[in-house]
Amino acid sequence: MNQKLPAVFVGHGSPMNAVESNRYTEAWKRIAESIPKPKSILSISAHWLLPETALTGAAKPPTIHDFAGFPDQLNQMNYPAPGDPRLARRVQKLLSPLKVRLDEKRGLDHGVWSVLSRFYPSADIPVVLLSIDETKPPSFHFDLGTKLAALREDGVLILGSGNLVHNLQAVAWGEDVSEPYDWALRFEEDARRLLAAGDYRKLVEYKKLGSDALLSVPTPEHFLPLLYVIATRQGNEPITFPVEGFDRGAISMLAVQVG
Repeated sequence: MNQKLPAVFVGHGSPMNAVESNRYTEAWKRIAESIPKPKSILSISAHWLLPETALTGAAKPPTIHDFAGFPDQLNQMNYPAPGDPRLARRVQKLLSPLKVRLDEKRGLDHGVWSVLSRFYPSADIPVVLLSIDETKPPSFHFDLGTKLAALREDGVLILGSGNLVHNLQAVAWGEDVSEPYDWALRFEEDARRLLAAGDYRKLVEYKKLGSDALLSVPTPEHFLPLLYVIATRQGNEPITFPVEGFDRGAISMLAVQVG
């Protein structure tokens, strides 16, 4: 019998977290060690945006190096996790009647493999990636997440990868350590309070939370994976924050675990 898996949102930050050891990557390892080993993983990454909903359907999804200006070590990295076409077809059924295309060529972007290379470095757990439909409002993505909750009962880890606060225009480039901006701290604190209270609709409608929210989430793609994860919460399941901190002032590395 499969053990019920948590759902986890991870602030993935820089692609360099795939090759550098730091307090965030060490905490990612501890998350993986603290939960049952998944049968499969369904991931929602900030870095697969389409004007539609799609799933990776390849049996052997390639590793995508979707960045520039990083060391060759990162560009040469490979995460050869198998795909899971059976899981992809099941997700299609769960999201019905929404039309969900199977993409037989799309691989795993760095939002996925930079985290999973720390969670499960042996790359022996099948992975399916669900796209983010950039034409839809946040409520659409939250509602899709509610339909995915049943997967947790069957040993599937639902992994969202983005950043709660992600403002590249405000990032303190070139600084190894920078204190977070006041607006970033306030928005993260508000989000944590709402999560703890189960008041998800205010997060879904985050633009109504004011200027701190608009500065923290100037574009939605890094925020939306969180909505998929929290939508899978059932009953009074605990919500915890196994990773905390800010990178270069304007990128929250907060992780949110449901269950």
